[in-house]
Amino acid sequence: MNPVWALVGPTASGKTAAALALADHLSTGRTRHGHAGNGPQKVEVISVDSALVYRGMDIGTAKPSASELAQVRHHLIDIRDPSQTYSAAEFVQDATVLIEDVRGRGAVPLLVGGTMLYLKALQQGLAPMPPADAQVRADIEAQARLEGWPAIHAALVQVDPDSAKRLAPNDSQRLQRALEVYRISGRTLTDWHAHPGTTTPPVPLRLLSLEPQNRQWLHDRIAQRFDAMLAQNFLQEVQALRARGDLNPDLPAMRCVGYRQAWEALDLSERSGQPVDRKDLRDKGIFATRQLAKRQITWLRSMPERQVIACDGPNALPQLLALADDWGSA
Repeated sequence: MNPVWALVGPTASGKTAAALALADHLSTGRTRHGHAGNGPQKVEVISVDSALVYRGMDIGTAKPSASELAQVRHHLIDIRDPSQTYSAAEFVQDATVLIEDVRGRGAVPLLVGGTMLYLKALQQGLAPMPPADAQVRADIEAQARLEGWPAIHAALVQVDPDSAKRLAPNDSQRLQRALEVYRISGRTLTDWHAHPGTTTPPVPLRLLSLEPQNRQWLHDRIAQRFDAMLAQNFLQEVQALRARGDLNPDLPAMRCVGYRQAWEALDLSERSGQPVDRKDLRDKGIFATRQLAKRQITWLRSMPERQVIACDGPNALPQLLALADDWGSA
């Protein structure tokens, strides 16, 4: 398989706008200098985002708008109900098929997103019984520090009840491993023991990474985005999800950044009989989003092969389009 181009970066780094600009540029078949390039190339975007897969979660995920989706064909958006799960293994299977389908239509597949676990699984392949992953473990440990190991046990109950039954709520080592295996592979530890899998082949990627030189620039963007979400009735979106009655805060969809904080704020409001403390929700939502961005940047820095584009610099778009001029046979 020829390398697949991937436009990645932390949350709020401008990936959606950059992907649309890149698709428009390639569709002209001209280089940025006006010379003939490789000819017009239609682009189809394959989302690499664990939140965009969920229907009815539009505001809090900063999902591309209807007009943006109409500009370029997108895949792996709105493919799951929030009550369902979607794993890295399922992403690898779906993305691999889509890459070949898009190329079969004579178009260029462009991976776009910031769910680094999906990206890593696609790039390296999935092997039977995945080895320990330091970043995933660090994420679980951070969650445990904030919520306690019983909360990790409750999360495991949702995805692997058989393993959860065998483990005490404070058995941190085994809880961590069981949840780590699921988050890396999309398969439960119980299933791995019963049905050892086969290795999926790695997919070669060419990574274009939007990363800020000034972290404060990204922090400001995150705050502006969260304020915009609140103004667009994000709380009402979460209220509607809660009102369904079949969702709970331990589901992967409701653990998405922003949704967890909004759910907790609505819970507190119900118990106290007081209106939602919007300032407290804003502070917690922005903090959680910053932490997500920090983890994403850490993942990206572990990929030395990536081509970094300073998303907060004045030449970010020209630099991206210059790289596109060398798209070649991807």
